[in-house]
Amino acid sequence: MSTSKRAGAAGGAAGGAAGGGKRSYHHGDLRNALARAAADLAATGGPDAVTIRGAAREVGVTPTAAYRHFENQADLLEAARSLAMDGMAAAMADYLDRVPTEGDPVARTLERLRSTGRGYIRFALDEPGVFRTCFTGGLRDDDQDGMGTPAPYLLLGEMLDELVAVGYLAPGDRPDAEAGPWAAVHGLAMLLTDGPLADLDEAERETAITRTLELVTRGLATGPRGRGTH
Repeated sequence: MSTSKRAGAAGGAAGGAAGGGKRSYHHGDLRNALARAAADLAATGGPDAVTIRGAAREVGVTPTAAYRHFENQADLLEAARSLAMDGMAAAMADYLDRVPTEGDPVARTLERLRSTGRGYIRFALDEPGVFRTCFTGGLRDDDQDGMGTPAPYLLLGEMLDELVAVGYLAPGDRPDAEAGPWAAVHGLAMLLTDGPLADLDEAERETAITRTLELVTRGLATGPRGRGTH
């Protein structure tokens, strides 16, 4: 399954706040139900709101039952983080799907990269609690479920590979190129949600997003199709 489809299938679980009341779950699926409840708690209160007791209360089981599936709060938080990452990837994929499939390959690929960045920032603005939960651990989650590298990071890598394929980014500049674009987009997302840019109005915020994404793409213009385009 592709990154986009995998993220889209799981994203709904992390994208909404808890609706109140006890949630139902299928017999044998308590672990997943607790993880989804934890993601909902994160949506309203951030990572600090994720507790074994809180998730158990949302599902309608005892904390003892929850502890059979999660050793401690950190274990549960990691499960919520995996769902949060999938929710973020789903938001990025949604913006990616809006890019036309026709036209100049370089222009289309640049728009695909910008669209994933825009989806990333929009997710942070719409779901700040879940967004903060995404970054409570390391980059790679080699846990028992085999989540591996988070989907948003993989999706960014795919976009950079496409830039190389169309000649915009030089192959020699591709290794480890994820850090720069991610730092710029993530930094802006933090400034807009919890930082000094949080008070910008919609027009000012849109300008900041557009300018940042333009600067990111300019910095990647090291290939034959990129040099001299700006």
